[in-house]
Amino acid sequence: MKKIFLIRANKNPYGGAENYLLRLSSQLTKIGFKHQIIYSNLPKFLPSWIRVLLFNLKLSLLKSKKFYFSLERISCSDIYRAGDGVHKEFLRIEKKSKFNPLHPIYLFLEKKCFENSKKIIANSYMVKQEIIKNYGIDEKKIIVIYNGFNPKKLDYEDSYKKISKEFDINKNEKFFLFVGSGFKRKGVENFLEIISKLRDRKIKAFVVGKESNLKYYKKISHDLMINDIVYFVGARLDVNDFYNISDIFILPSTYEPFGNAVLEAMSYGNAVFTTKQTGASELINSKFIMAEPDDQNILDKIKILLDDQNKLVKVKMNNIERSAKFTVEKNVSETLRVINEIIT
Repeated sequence: MKKIFLIRANKNPYGGAENYLLRLSSQLTKIGFKHQIIYSNLPKFLPSWIRVLLFNLKLSLLKSKKFYFSLERISCSDIYRAGDGVHKEFLRIEKKSKFNPLHPIYLFLEKKCFENSKKIIANSYMVKQEIIKNYGIDEKKIIVIYNGFNPKKLDYEDSYKKISKEFDINKNEKFFLFVGSGFKRKGVENFLEIISKLRDRKIKAFVVGKESNLKYYKKISHDLMINDIVYFVGARLDVNDFYNISDIFILPSTYEPFGNAVLEAMSYGNAVFTTKQTGASELINSKFIMAEPDDQNILDKIKILLDDQNKLVKVKMNNIERSAKFTVEKNVSETLRVINEIIT
């Protein structure tokens, strides 16, 4: 059995791609598939664009007959999992500075990566179409494999007890949740706007995730007069407890190749709203998909769920049932099928 090398530049305990990599590695270990994870060990004091170039160079020089399954844009991958989406599309949407040298380097490596990889795994049909549109890659080369998630079994009362010790909440309230790091792209401002229009209801909202400009979002919360019902809790290792007690999850992102948080929220029985610019929107009922991050049409739908407990429970149960089809085991099985196809 040929050993495979899983490539990811950075270790981040809160990152979606990194968590996916660890789940994949764990499952490969369970089935006895030989593999090794390669992270970048380049010093952090180097500019990011230099680290990207040097990491690519190092992998290219050391490759020989190694089989690379990469989660990074590199020029020498055998299989590339496009979990970070299409950078060219991201730049079109986000309108990032053209003076940052990291962006043209990413675009160069992205092109080489798509062209040189024997197979590309996209985590949504949205990403597959973006690869074809931006780089003219043959659609037969791109396989769509959705992310997988196996929720830990948690007792609601245990989760509620833990969180209620830290935050002023009670069971008569409905709990809203946002999970994601990088608040601008993932739509925290729009999330807060939605909460502000529901503040006359008995609700509380949690914003979970890492953000360097947290003061800005706390100010928005204050200006919208919802700072008494919104808790910014930072990046959390106990995020599953927040999923477990929440009722409605909203991710109004401007660009999200998949969005693990959507699948995780569904698995723990949340009603889920997200944008069509989020790949995981392909897993949810179309009436819960926002046309744009600032789509206010969802307010009436949210109010219906808040006012009708039976409808809310039905949506929650439907999401648990839908999400159960997307397990880590299924993801690994489909991924191994692609790997074996290339190896043999």
